[in-house]
Amino acid sequence: MLVSIHMPKTAGLSFRAALETHYGAGFAPDYADYPLASPLPERHAAALEFSLAAEPAAYRDVGCIHGHFLPIKYLLLADYMECRFVTWLREPLQRLVSHYYYWQRSYDPAADDTSSLHRRVVEEAWTLEQFCLAPELRNVYSQFLWAFPLRALDFVGITEYFAEDLRDFSTQFLGINVEAQVVNAAELPAGPEQLAPALRQRVREFHAQDLALYQWALQKREARRLAQG
Repeated sequence: MLVSIHMPKTAGLSFRAALETHYGAGFAPDYADYPLASPLPERHAAALEFSLAAEPAAYRDVGCIHGHFLPIKYLLLADYMECRFVTWLREPLQRLVSHYYYWQRSYDPAADDTSSLHRRVVEEAWTLEQFCLAPELRNVYSQFLWAFPLRALDFVGITEYFAEDLRDFSTQFLGINVEAQVVNAAELPAGPEQLAPALRQRVREFHAQDLALYQWALQKREARRLAQG
């Protein structure tokens, strides 16, 4: 079973489209948690409770799970069935700026799945600076990967190399060559150049854990590409 962690604003919907096409009825979306919507102790407890209660038999017909969740919730299943964990990372400042503008343009106050944090960001008119330095959004990658061993990640794609890495992934894990589909791309590119240099440095320091994770993922990608010859 493939377990795909969709980090916000890392081309996760484009990756989902490829997975849905490949797995068909065996594709199972998991967006019920949305970790950023709940306090840390609550989300950690919920993930661990799910992990301890999960029954392998319930996933007999599931080929792929994909969504916003803490992967620790599925880690114990790997003791009873084959589980391969994959995710995508994007340069953290690029991801932050993209996330901010996506929440601005996608806000629907009437939608049932609009999180309380999303409502606060829009209704309190947070600036980009407030968003980038908000404790709730600090080191999003690290928040998602809480208590999850990095060695258990079987593949980490880099969003900036989406087409190339999707080919690598699909060849290795699906046995076919999947062409990239672009889903939910921003109409206009928004990047860290929108932050003043001094603020950009503050944001980099604030998200140092995620920047380190991203560098680790780039090194992992380079090693994979070298191994391919």
